[in-house]
Amino acid sequence: MKRIRIILVMAAIGWILLPAAVSLAGEADVVGVKASSGKDVTWSFSVTVRHDDEGWDHYADRWDVLGPDGGILGTRVLYHPHVGEQPFTRSLAGVKIPEDVKEVLIRAHDSVHGYGGKEVVVELPGK
Repeated sequence: MKRIRIILVMAAIGWILLPAAVSLAGEADVVGVKASSGKDVTWSFSVTVRHDDEGWDHYADRWDVLGPDGGILGTRVLYHPHVGEQPFTRSLAGVKIPEDVKEVLIRAHDSVHGYGGKEVVVELPGK
């Protein structure tokens, strides 16, 4: 009976601590953005993301370029964790930005928390 109690207490402690362990990496933050225009209506973005990737179960898995209406104009999928490579920068070219859009929002996403980290508004030079 005493062993069963000990096992139940240990299981309860594990269930209490599990959410904290899962969320140690926190949300993915955008910490830098460089935008450059192409010859037409396309733009390129180099985005720096910080996230304490823990491996395949919890890592920053993409970032998005959003227009003023919240619509997604482009997405850069991050195909693997960047453990030990923080912050990291990845680029996306060929993003079509409507002529009337003067600024965009860049947000990052992670595989556990989704969206919610630091976002960056980028004014598009020359627009």
